[in-house]
Amino acid sequence: MDRRKQEMWQTDAADLPSFYSPQSRPVPDHEDGAAPSAAQLQRDALSLAALSSLNDVSRPPTSASTRSDDQLPPPPSLLSPQFTPPATPGIATPTTEQPRSVPVDSSLPSGGAGAKRPRLLETLPEVQCIVRARIPTVAGTEMFLHLYTNNVDNKEHLAIVFGHNIRSKSLDAPRQGETEMDRMVRGAYTGRLFPGRTTSGMISAAEAAAQAAPGTPTGPPLVRIHSECYTGETAWSARCDCGEQLDEAARLMALPTQISNGGIIIYLRQEGRGIGLGEKLKAYNLQDLGSDTVEANLLLRHPADARSYGLATAMLLDLGQEEIRLLTNNPDKIRAVEGPNREVKVRDRVAMVPLSWKGKGEGFRSREVEGYLKTKVRDVAFRRDPVATVTDSVLQIEKMGHMLDAGGMPPS
Repeated sequence: MDRRKQEMWQTDAADLPSFYSPQSRPVPDHEDGAAPSAAQLQRDALSLAALSSLNDVSRPPTSASTRSDDQLPPPPSLLSPQFTPPATPGIATPTTEQPRSVPVDSSLPSGGAGAKRPRLLETLPEVQCIVRARIPTVAGTEMFLHLYTNNVDNKEHLAIVFGHNIRSKSLDAPRQGETEMDRMVRGAYTGRLFPGRTTSGMISAAEAAAQAAPGTPTGPPLVRIHSECYTGETAWSARCDCGEQLDEAARLMALPTQISNGGIIIYLRQEGRGIGLGEKLKAYNLQDLGSDTVEANLLLRHPADARSYGLATAMLLDLGQEEIRLLTNNPDKIRAVEGPNREVKVRDRVAMVPLSWKGKGEGFRSREVEGYLKTKVRDVAFRRDPVATVTDSVLQIEKMGHMLDAGGMPPS
């Protein structure tokens, strides 16, 4: 019998591909009625039947005073490893801390809000959220996409909201003649939708707040004002880092330590720093002819930055946010977001550091994006101090206001 098993094992092993692990050699059967030896159990340690037979044969009959079967030590684990590493490497986002920030106060000259005084609209635009929908993400989190209309342009601007405690006042407001189904279809509901649901679950804003998801906010939400960039977000352009910034903002807002306070990405449809996609593509051609980002816009008779943030301010107010933590590298953007009468107050500024600048092998590198980032730094530094000549990259970053540790910079 043993010789036959040995021959069968050699035949099966010869038919296996080279990358398969070899099968274990068969162990000779013990004689009927005889308990398996200790050596045999050692060679066949993965056999539960052998352990069971050993207990049945070698254990003497038990009495009331003898230990019961439940008190016997269990057999060695067959599945769990003997050693579990203290921390398994992976790609999960860190959950131990919120992104670093610095307090700011635009009412003070030295409050960290930059020296530039942006031109602001005398009154904020009128905005209305017309629909909201839950979006599960590929990262395993979920957010709520709000679509806004306004009275200053015909574009549909967006608010990407993380967390369940942030709601739109204009969306939740009852509308004449609508049914409960109408309210659910446009997203004016509490909790979650499910097949067969017949009511929106909310009558007033106070009731909506009472039915919000558990988790008391401990501070203002994290907010990112992001301008549309079709080339960087959809066409995989390496001329800018806009797509990378959008992904990083979403990652930070989805951190478990941040989700109770919530996060908002205001997505404004102002392509190419406000000049539109067609003019932006012309600027790309000028860049290939030797101009940088700012020079290309000026050659096309556009301002270096034609973006406006009044819509962002109005959308934040509609979402019930009067104090925020702003995710930006540009201190000059603080006053632009706060509005003409500081309707929204920025309490902290959080750095949006390009991943390639962290010196950890993250992000992407290309000649175009490095030139784009250096142009942004030099442009901001020049507008603050036209006389100074800044050549060292670390000094440029400090003048722009980035909050980087010197040790975190890649070698120049």
